[in-house]
Amino acid sequence: MRRRSRALAVAARASLLACVIALDVGAPARSALELAVAQAGVPAWLQPTAVVGLAALALGAAGEILAFPFLFRADWLLARRYGLSRARFGAWWRAHARTALLTCVAWVVGAVFVYAAIGSSATHWWLVAGATYGTGTVVLALLGPILLRSAPRARPLARRGLTARLEDLARRVGAPVFGVHAWPEGEASRPNAALVGVGAARRVLLSDTLVADYSDAEIEVVLAHELAHHVHRDIWKTMAFRAAVVCGACWIGGRALVELGPTLGLNGAADPAGLPALALFVGGVVAATLPAANLLSRRHERRADRFALDVTGNHEAFVSGLRRMGTEHLVEERPTRLVKWCFHSHPTVADRVAEARRHRALALRDRRARQSA
Repeated sequence: MRRRSRALAVAARASLLACVIALDVGAPARSALELAVAQAGVPAWLQPTAVVGLAALALGAAGEILAFPFLFRADWLLARRYGLSRARFGAWWRAHARTALLTCVAWVVGAVFVYAAIGSSATHWWLVAGATYGTGTVVLALLGPILLRSAPRARPLARRGLTARLEDLARRVGAPVFGVHAWPEGEASRPNAALVGVGAARRVLLSDTLVADYSDAEIEVVLAHELAHHVHRDIWKTMAFRAAVVCGACWIGGRALVELGPTLGLNGAADPAGLPALALFVGGVVAATLPAANLLSRRHERRADRFALDVTGNHEAFVSGLRRMGTEHLVEERPTRLVKWCFHSHPTVADRVAEARRHRALALRDRRARQSA
């Protein structure tokens, strides 16, 4: 349910870009922005960047306005309807406004960088964009523990027994962690566990809902699943895949812009009037690769599930925790095949439960075989 509402939010943003292109308002809007920037006294060398930034800000803000009804349904109405959130509307609205603001900032920064890259190299800018995206994700992964230390809400987990249990698990699987932290997310919190950082700087991050409502065994299985992604280097593989997708999407978007530029009335690839078309082309390619990305992700998740069951042997905790978490995240247990392939980065809850039962049956058979040998 929430996935579909979020998909409609993405569709609303894409529809905005398509309407801007269809109505052929890119060139007039660019001219108006250029005039406004010149009259504002912006230095000549900074005016092209200012025009791109303002155009991106306008598109980002308009997209957030159009997406709001769908995000409101996904993150507020459904959570309240199913009793999964006790947050007041004001608190939810402030959190949503912060997210929308960050999205608009990302639009501006991304657009300014892309057009700067186009201006410096009209033929290889797509490679620069992909390499920068990949480098940025790696830097964020490395900076995760540092950012966590400075976060005012993060605090060391107070339950020493659980902390020792999780740290021992991490050592046993060869992915030691530097600490276990609780992350209070307020009344709207949903159960989550994550590992931030890489190598010896890894830290475990547990949401307050997970710590309060789940048993130690359930939390241990959840962490074992997350540790598997680090042991099998799934994080790096996913980063490389996404960087390759961004490179390919930018290349295709750039080629499409060159071919359609005369039709759209653009003055070359670096014309800010082409921003809506470029964003739509790049976003369309990324969306087209989503089934492949989900297929890779589901493969990683299935292997992580097997890993968690192997190292903990606690099938009951795995199944109970999985079902509770699926319910609290409003995950469909048995979605249609089309929805699964297009939107699910994890195997369905039904598939994961069935796999856990098969794993348990095989483990019991192997144990009996060893005892009878």
